[in-house]
Amino acid sequence: MSELVQRASQQLTELVRGELRLAQAEMKEKGKRYGRGGGLFGGAGVVGFLMLQALVATAIAALAVPLPVWAAALIVTAVLGVLAAVLAATGKKQVGQAAPPAPEQAIDSVKADVATIKESARR
Repeated sequence: MSELVQRASQQLTELVRGELRLAQAEMKEKGKRYGRGGGLFGGAGVVGFLMLQALVATAIAALAVPLPVWAAALIVTAVLGVLAAVLAATGKKQVGQAAPPAPEQAIDSVKADVATIKESARR
């Protein structure tokens, strides 16, 4: 009987360690996604700031120079705006894929293990 208890204790310890490793790996992957998403949001902010600078340059050019110059500046502003929108959408997608910041697979696995142990204890 004591040998069975010892083996069960050892197996439970190994199971808990395995679940902790799974949770650690899952959290590491989610952290990478948050990092990528944050970097893309940062890039969107920089490009958005450049877009505002280009818009100011467009207004100055529109007041100072004939139509072709400010029209070209306006085109550059539009291109930068589209780039900022694409970066923001990609960043939002990355952050959305990382949420929620909990190790879901590990939690589900632990719940299944606890249910199995309870079932075994009832027998």
